Amino acid sequence: MIKVLLVDDHEMVRLGVSSYLSIQEDIEVIGEAENGKIGYEKALELRPDIILMDLVMDEMDGIESTKLILKEWPEARIIIVTSFIDDEKVYPAIEAGAAGYLLKTSTASEIANAIRATFRGETVLEPEVTGKMMERLTRKNEPVLHDDLTNRELEILLLISEGKSNQEIADELFITLKTVKTHVSNILSKLDVEDRTQATIYAFKHGIVD
Repeated sequence: MIKVLLVDDHEMVRLGVSSYLSIQEDIEVIGEAENGKIGYEKALELRPDIILMDLVMDEMDGIESTKLILKEWPEARIIIVTSFIDDEKVYPAIEAGAAGYLLKTSTASEIANAIRATFRGETVLEPEVTGKMMERLTRKNEPVLHDDLTNRELEILLLISEGKSNQEIADELFITLKTVKTHVSNILSKLDVEDRTQATIYAFKHGIVD
C-alpha cells in the first residue's frame, strides 16, 4: 500500500483527491495539511511514501516546505501539484528537490498514476515543465559534460531516463545495488547536476535519449 500525504490549502481539492485515491486498492491517504508548515510537521511525523504538495499556500509555501522536509528527510518523495507553470515557480520547485511536477488540470487518474510511478522511483514531469528545464539548460550554455561518462555510466543514464529505480537497474544489468549507486553518484557529479530528474533532462537535451 502506497501511503500518501496531501498538502493543499483548498479543502475541496483535498476532499476531491482524497476521495478518488481512497477507492484505489494500492493507495492510502494517511494525512492532510492545509499549509506548508503543517505539511512539513506531518511529513516528518507520518513518513508517507509520497507527498502531494501544493505550491502557493499561506504561512509556508510548497517550495519552502519541500526544502525543509528534504533537509530533515532526504529520502522523501514529493510531487508538486499546482496551477502554476511560471518560471519563478517551476525552477525553484525542481531545484528544491521535488520528484515530480503536475498541474491541477491533471485528471485524478493521472495523479494516481503519477503517485505509482514516483513510488517506483520514476520521474514525473509535465511536458511543459520538461521543456522549460531544457530551455534553461540551453541558456546556461554548459559544456558537453557527458563525454566524460564511461560506457557503463551512459548505459545507466539511459535506464535512469527510462524511469528505472536503482534496484531495477541492478537487476537488469546483473550488478549489485551498491555498484549502481556508485555509478549514479559518478554520473550526477560528471554532469554537474543535483539529482536524477536533472540528469534525465540533461540526457534528453543533449540527444543521449530520443
